[in-house]
Amino acid sequence: MDSSNSIQTAIAPIPVDLFISKKHPGLTRGEIGFADSSGNIVFKVNRQSSSKTVVLNSAGNPLIFLNHRDKGVWQGFQGDDDGEKDLMFRVQRTLNRLTRTEFDVFLVRENQEESTSDVKLKGFPCQRSCTIFEGNSIVAQTSLMYKLHQIYARRNKFRLTIFPGSFDTTLVVALVSIFFD
Repeated sequence: MDSSNSIQTAIAPIPVDLFISKKHPGLTRGEIGFADSSGNIVFKVNRQSSSKTVVLNSAGNPLIFLNHRDKGVWQGFQGDDDGEKDLMFRVQRTLNRLTRTEFDVFLVRENQEESTSDVKLKGFPCQRSCTIFEGNSIVAQTSLMYKLHQIYARRNKFRLTIFPGSFDTTLVVALVSIFFD
């Protein structure tokens, strides 16, 4: 599946679920996979070092390069080059407590350096719970995978639900990757 197909899932009329796991056939050690309901990998996240991460499509082509700048500051660049001309967004951690974490996302618009954005990430990393807001609406949300009569939910596989709208699926995957890093 190429990146043009994955972007279309964000504007689908119904919510789309992706399943996040480190253990999936076809993933190398250290990669995180985002699979569709059929079990096909749609995105991969490859951490190259403590400060460099790449979001790849299923074919292994780089889509977004993530650079961890300082404590709580991330930058996202288009493709695999971290050149300043390809800056897409900047993420700043605003709250970091044991049980709760929050980030503000500043998107780069055309003809502007950075613009103030209403995009926020809020959640609980230990519970694999994260919600992405754009203004007052929910863009995407993660949750643990519970089964009937299950007392303890495993944290190694969880669900990402992307709600209908015009938000880019690849950007959602990058933001979720930053949140759980």
